Amino acid sequence: MKSIAPSWILLLGWLALASVLRGADWPMFRGNPQLTGLAEGAFPEKPALLWTFKTGAAVKSSAAIVGDRVFIGSTDSNLHCLSLLDGKPVWSFKSDGPIEGSPLVLDGRVYFGTANTNVYALAADSGKLLWSRGLDDKILSSPTWVEGTNGVRQILVGGYDFRLHSFNPATGATNWSVETGNYINGTPAVGNGVTAFGGCDAIVHVVDAVRGVQTREIEVGAYIAASGALVDGILYVGHYENALVAVDLDAGKVLWTYKDRAFPYFSSPAVTPDRILVGGRDKRLHCIDRKTGTAVWTFATRGKVDSSPVVVGSQVVVGSDDGRLYGVGLADGKERWSYEVGQPVQSSPALSGGRLVIGADDGTVYCLGSKPPSSP
Repeated sequence: MKSIAPSWILLLGWLALASVLRGADWPMFRGNPQLTGLAEGAFPEKPALLWTFKTGAAVKSSAAIVGDRVFIGSTDSNLHCLSLLDGKPVWSFKSDGPIEGSPLVLDGRVYFGTANTNVYALAADSGKLLWSRGLDDKILSSPTWVEGTNGVRQILVGGYDFRLHSFNPATGATNWSVETGNYINGTPAVGNGVTAFGGCDAIVHVVDAVRGVQTREIEVGAYIAASGALVDGILYVGHYENALVAVDLDAGKVLWTYKDRAFPYFSSPAVTPDRILVGGRDKRLHCIDRKTGTAVWTFATRGKVDSSPVVVGSQVVVGSDDGRLYGVGLADGKERWSYEVGQPVQSSPALSGGRLVIGADDGTVYCLGSKPPSSP
């Protein structure tokens, strides 16, 4: 043991870090502006706990992972930046209120909103405040972005002030805002210059995200608190009348409706080429045929599933209010593994480089993945 040269130990550490950095970034809620919840790479069949980080209050925010950094909010009002390798704090920023939405990391900046009405932009490397803007009500939506005219990007944020807002990412100046009929709780999905989102007015709103012009309103019959996923012009989103719907944005109509038991959907769906995965307040994870809207399988937990599932390789990973994080087979809906936290998990998984980061109501951030090989 003692004869191992220090250079070998350093090499092992470098290889471990390199394996982390090879993973695709997860820079925002659900991984991308379409909010599809699909992670690249693989995840172990029997993951181990790699590290934890304790915040001062419940963690309902989901993480963003860029490079070797994790960015995650807490209801302790702090935005925390951690090392993906070992969970050690890099910096933290004290905001004006609880942070429930997930941060967006884009072009070297971190954007997030708070329950006390402010939108913030920080320098990702240092946590330095770049700008902040106050809205007229709380912000539980996670920021997203769209490519504007001449390649200039815009930051989009929904608020409880009934409005979808567009900000200049560098200055925080308002580009435009679109008014709806009620709260915007979920994150807008973006694709091909269009953003679509549901509201507590029971309407799916379709907005030209570059010009800030609402082009269509599609009634779905119940208020929508969840975020939808936008793929090939169809928004998949759950609502409070116990259904998940597929909405054709161009045709302005619901293509199909999935109903199982009489419990609402707060979880946001993951979308694969042929399946939809979504959690329900009926304590189950649902797998739905993407084309027909019929059930493929269901997986039972012991608590409501507000956490939004992520598909990675042949697995679906999701948290539950029963205090567990689950890995479920995508093909058959069978449990492959579970990890017990002990407190409700409303945060959603973020995955990069074979590592999964998630928060829980116990105020802890957890990282799971493959255990690095032991030194000789």
